[in-house]
Amino acid sequence: QLQASGGGLVQAGASLRLSCAASGRTSSSANIGWFRQAPGKEREFVAAISDSGGSKYYADSVKGRFTISRDNAKNTVYLQMGSLKPEDTAVYYCAARFVFDYYIDYGKPDKYTNWGQGTLVTVSS
Repeated sequence: QLQASGGGLVQAGASLRLSCAASGRTSSSANIGWFRQAPGKEREFVAAISDSGGSKYYADSVKGRFTISRDNAKNTVYLQMGSLKPEDTAVYYCAARFVFDYYIDYGKPDKYTNWGQGTLVTVSS
């Protein structure tokens, strides 16, 4: 199971850290992705991290502003968001998949098998 938290209302330019807590015996072997969905739009890829944390991937729209990391001792993946913009407003979801070839299809929502409930991030201008 995945539990996303940390969303809220912030002003443009602010920072926010989202957390994705994973439970289960295999949580440390999960590749984790963050996705977001704004009203009226499709779910889009934000960032992904391999099970070891050694590989990280970002959407072009957040590269340089967001950082994904994980603490396997705490079974938690983080998404540190900086320089937030109004267009970052969305419900953010974390998702897990268990694959060896984590470098393939990490940006495709249908390749993830477990999803958290989402946390709302609202950025005001």
